[in-house]
Amino acid sequence: MSNIARTLAATSLLLAFAAPLTQAAELRAFDATYRASYNNMAADATMSLKHSGQNRWTYTMNVQNALVRLTRSAEVDAAGERLRPLSNREDLNLVVKRRNKQGRYDWTSRQARWSGDIKADRQGPIALQAGDVDGMTLNLAIVQDALANRPLRYRLIENGKVSTLNFNVSGRENLTVSGNPTPTIRVVSSNGDTTRTLWIAEGIPVPVRIQQREDDGDTIDLNLQSIR
Repeated sequence: MSNIARTLAATSLLLAFAAPLTQAAELRAFDATYRASYNNMAADATMSLKHSGQNRWTYTMNVQNALVRLTRSAEVDAAGERLRPLSNREDLNLVVKRRNKQGRYDWTSRQARWSGDIKADRQGPIALQAGDVDGMTLNLAIVQDALANRPLRYRLIENGKVSTLNFNVSGRENLTVSGNPTPTIRVVSSNGDTTRTLWIAEGIPVPVRIQQREDDGDTIDLNLQSIR
């Protein structure tokens, strides 16, 4: 149970993808559905991006099966040259317990802080740098960067920790989306004990497929079913 919860929470770093320059113009609203598998245990996943006024967007993800429901949401600022996270929230509901935590990214003071069910030594503050992303904002950026042949290097500020992720293009292949063959670019990042592989397609603002493998054998796989 705890492994499932940890893996689903970690997957939000992938689901939800600091693209430069005309970022605000490139964003568009969408609703997407995924089919998920964790160590052969099936789950359903959805993602959506909604315009919330001026240059702000709300990005939401839900993953659910009979044992767990994970909801993540983030407010993203697209006014500048790079997307910036403003806040995020995670709610994890298990059969036997619940957990929630919130993050705040204050670009005036350049500090990020967290509250809720998070250890005291992870509450921050952490100093923000230009281009920093949270896990949700990362998903929006990596698609655009891969298609534009920009470097896929990110400083991830999430849950009181700083991580550096470097993705490399590892090939191309066709995947099926809504019954149609779709050409994709495959990108891979190995960070510590985790290998993340993403498949990205022209015209689709989120990854077509997401796979995460842990050295201990845990694997989660998400495949895009439909998007509108």
